[in-house]
Amino acid sequence: MLLVADVHGSFGALAAVAQRGEPLLVLGDLLNFVDYRTNEGMLAEATDVAFVAELSRLRNSGDIAGSRQLWAEYHVGREEEIRARYTALIASAYEEAAGALVGAEAYVTFGNADQPDILRASLPSESRFVDGDVVEIEGHVVGFVGGGIEGVGVPGEVSESVLADKLASLGEVDILCTHVAPAIRPLSRDVIGGRLKQSEAVRAYLEGSQPSWHYFGDIHQPQATTWRIGRTTCRNVGYFRATERAVRHV
Repeated sequence: MLLVADVHGSFGALAAVAQRGEPLLVLGDLLNFVDYRTNEGMLAEATDVAFVAELSRLRNSGDIAGSRQLWAEYHVGREEEIRARYTALIASAYEEAAGALVGAEAYVTFGNADQPDILRASLPSESRFVDGDVVEIEGHVVGFVGGGIEGVGVPGEVSESVLADKLASLGEVDILCTHVAPAIRPLSRDVIGGRLKQSEAVRAYLEGSQPSWHYFGDIHQPQATTWRIGRTTCRNVGYFRATERAVRHV
């Protein structure tokens, strides 16, 4: 089986991976809200480049409060206009994602950048939306839990308590797939953005259940891509937008 995360609009590369004829596990963040390396993405299309550049500067300097204030100020008086632009861009992006996955045996969960209800509805018939689900794939029992860590207040974020409940519902699995990283600093700290995005609930599940593997994404430039928690090997399978490479489960 092949795994990718953090596709962020790289649908041509996703189609190439999907055409390999192997089960494909997509671990969230299909939408490209903003690429902080280039400031490209739906945010720039819905607003303007200067706004995105300043938002990126604030984010990369660690001024999260400042970035939220800038966001709020920019939207004042034109909320409906910007919302309509986003709605059209999201629908178009998920249509492209669905086209990339046509004919593939794909299992897709969501990340913080996603709109889970729209993603679920847009997938082609061969694909399966998975969240809190357990599926047998190539003889492995695989559990999926979608969602990103709370912080911005977008539809793709979930609370730690919700994550814990979904993880508990899985039971014992051979492979755990999430979007978020466990609360291990080298795995969950982005060395460029500087922010920690981590889940204590995921770490607790790994320590208690000890699946053989944990695959995840979310952290684009981590300090480490692989780590051991007891018997579990943890592996970040992103940043697909930059690498355009899938990870094959050994």
